[in-house]
Amino acid sequence: MNSAPSQAAITFREVSKTWPQRGGAVAALDRVSLDVQAGGITGVIGRSGAGKSTLLRLVNGLERASAGRVEVLGRDVTAASGRELRALRRDVGMIFQHFNLLANRTVRGNVALPLEIAGVAGPETDRRVGRLIDLVGLGALADRYPAQLSGGQKQRVGIARALATEPKVLLSDEATSALDPETTQAVLALLRDINRELGLTILLITHEMAVVRDICHHVAVMEAGRIVETGETYDIFANPQDPVTRSFLSGVTGTVLPGFIARRITPDGTGPAILRITFAGDSATHPVLSRLGAELGIDASILGGAIEEIDGRPFGNLTVQMPAEALPRAQAYLHAHDLRTEVLGHVG
Repeated sequence: MNSAPSQAAITFREVSKTWPQRGGAVAALDRVSLDVQAGGITGVIGRSGAGKSTLLRLVNGLERASAGRVEVLGRDVTAASGRELRALRRDVGMIFQHFNLLANRTVRGNVALPLEIAGVAGPETDRRVGRLIDLVGLGALADRYPAQLSGGQKQRVGIARALATEPKVLLSDEATSALDPETTQAVLALLRDINRELGLTILLITHEMAVVRDICHHVAVMEAGRIVETGETYDIFANPQDPVTRSFLSGVTGTVLPGFIARRITPDGTGPAILRITFAGDSATHPVLSRLGAELGIDASILGGAIEEIDGRPFGNLTVQMPAEALPRAQAYLHAHDLRTEVLGHVG
């Protein structure tokens, strides 16, 4: 992926959102500050209830902040009037988890809807709709109704509709969570192409770290209404700081231990140690285990691992088992070679 420009298309400054409730208010967002880089893809990841959907809905004014400031393309959303908000929304497209298509309209009719609402003339609507349907690969299905489409095709219609007003910002509300893995990859590839070809800023929310890995330039991790960690996606994967981030990363391919090993791990003990080694950049292809054996005489057995690409750079994890008494020497050696390690426990 290409690096995103440095300027921000969306900024959140000390943003809070509270909901009134009997006996007091509940905070959905608590003093959130975040910059979403123009022309890039930023992911916000968090568990259910973390506040990520509320954060997204502040961007186009579907919700209003209780405190703080939200700016989109240099305009203050928190202070926008009805007319200003309608103008802003033409620059902000949105795709939804459950598609939100009109059942009585064809693909063509669903994509045309935002243009009809905006009063765009018929010939211009026809031109844009035809171009967008071709862009998302549905040219042969333009006259079909939603009931005749697969989930992935419906989401492509949703993406085309979101692009109809030629927005500068695209919001994605869990756009792939209702799709199977193969369809998810196709939709993510389409979003990557749109970002690259149209220069759109994309802000997406997800609960899947694999989605962040596959598409995002930047990521913000949310928990209980706050951002607990943020940075470039590669840096977050290579060196996560917060326990919440590490818990999300533990489910990504290459970091999951076989069940028969995971069930035997204890946090302490004298049994064989389980060590996770993180490789980043040039170190991703280093023959580290053979060096441990040859230079230190430490035997380590591989339990799992993978090397993949994040933002155009190699990244990998390797989980190994070794004698507990060898652990300090092994870690010192690996750290000296700029490799990050994490002791997962000991086999009981």
